[in-house]
Amino acid sequence: MKQANYIENILTSEKINIIDLSYPYQDEVYIRVDNADFVKTCNLLHECLDSPVMMLFAEDLRAELKSFALYCLFLSIQTHSWVFVRQDIAQDKPEFASLAKGIYSASLFEREIKEMFGIAPRGNPDGRSLKLHNEVWPKGYHPLRKDFGGLPEAAPGKPQYIFKRVDGEGIFEIPVGPVHAGIIGPGHFRFSAAGEPIINLEIRLGWTHRGIEKLLEGKTVFEAPKIFECISGDTAFGYSLAFCQSAEKIFGITISTRSQLLRVLYLELERLYNHINGMGGIALDVGFSFPAQFASLIKEALLQLNEKLCGFRYLKGINIVGGVEQDIDKPKSDLIRESLLKIQKDFLALEEMLFSSISFMDRVDATGILRTKTARDLGITGFAGRASGIALDIRKVFPNIYNSFYFKTAKEQSGDVAARLKVRINEVKESLNIIQQCLEKLDNCDSQTKASGQEKEGIALGCVEAWRGPVLVWTRLNAKGTIERCKIVDPSFRNWEGLSFAVFGNIIPDFPLCNKSFDLSYSGNDL
Repeated sequence: MKQANYIENILTSEKINIIDLSYPYQDEVYIRVDNADFVKTCNLLHECLDSPVMMLFAEDLRAELKSFALYCLFLSIQTHSWVFVRQDIAQDKPEFASLAKGIYSASLFEREIKEMFGIAPRGNPDGRSLKLHNEVWPKGYHPLRKDFGGLPEAAPGKPQYIFKRVDGEGIFEIPVGPVHAGIIGPGHFRFSAAGEPIINLEIRLGWTHRGIEKLLEGKTVFEAPKIFECISGDTAFGYSLAFCQSAEKIFGITISTRSQLLRVLYLELERLYNHINGMGGIALDVGFSFPAQFASLIKEALLQLNEKLCGFRYLKGINIVGGVEQDIDKPKSDLIRESLLKIQKDFLALEEMLFSSISFMDRVDATGILRTKTARDLGITGFAGRASGIALDIRKVFPNIYNSFYFKTAKEQSGDVAARLKVRINEVKESLNIIQQCLEKLDNCDSQTKASGQEKEGIALGCVEAWRGPVLVWTRLNAKGTIERCKIVDPSFRNWEGLSFAVFGNIIPDFPLCNKSFDLSYSGNDL
């Protein structure tokens, strides 16, 4: 087995003490190591696989093992597999050695583990809250522990969140949010500026934390997709698909070719309307109102198409464990072809409007630069990463239905607003191409079947290259098919930090432009 040999050779060469090594699926590897070797193993895989920490999360196993489990996930492009490293943490000593000093992409995950489970990362220099703000959340209550019974009528914690302070002559601070004008989500942005140029930006999120991972505990695999569709409304299909993939792995379900093709079609439709909407948002933030309104019309045409296909403008009610609920018959197929012909024509006109405007291009060129090394250190993914030279696209990494399609991965090097815009434009073109290929395949494909499997306990990872980037869902099911633990990672979780680095040296009026070019989710980050 290629992946077994490759991963084992890496570990044995450094004399890692492996307690257990398993390959439950073709694309997942689980390595349990001694606590003393956990940091060493993660650092080794981080370097050899050239992967950031894709996930770092805890699980409360005190009832069964009198311990917590800590998992760190890496992506092995070389073997097309996910590599989990696990250590067990004694319940009477809830702490672990921090990875953050050696692997910066672990830092936010460690802060999350500390507040959600009360497991302290020794050596992490940032002990501030992430989602459970001290001003309102009582100290000592950790909601993802199994014995958490809700909050008592206790006073909130007293310590205030400490922003980094930049001192010096002529330095001033500008606080923005968390409540904003308009309909965007809540986020607190604190700028430190010397005159107009930004020299530091600190972002504080968590205001829309709803306890999604706790809410999923005890839900069946048939109840869960509706919750996933509501995590981040603009990625309703991508989220429900990632969960269904994880459950289907556990149950041993093989999805029919037609259902796989339908999932590709709906996922690319979701990518289309979001990218076109983002292009309009960038135009609006530089005061270029006509293309902004034109992009809104194209988005509206796509949303109306979605509603005609499945009854929901935002592609809900489609994914179920075992397949999809909404098929595409010939009249719908003809409708898609007819609609996309006009949408493609309008999209090309929109592209021409933007790139023929000297004043627009002057605003987006060399604005909001996120350099490749910074993006790699932070673990930036999705179209923001591809605009900074990181060519990762999950659709290309794993052998699945996408292997039967011809499409190119959009990539740029400059990492500025213009690069992120160009990547999104090219992704729209590739999505239109993929949908055309998909319709041809559906015309020659057998009728849809919904597959079923045996409900059983197990763990598995589902991953979808959604429009922002990889949506990861790790699920543990018990023997009844209900959720014991679910860990979710939206690409926004790390990409928000990319925004805070991209604005350095830019003037404050360019922040909305930089922000829209990343197009991040508040609710997907906050969960």
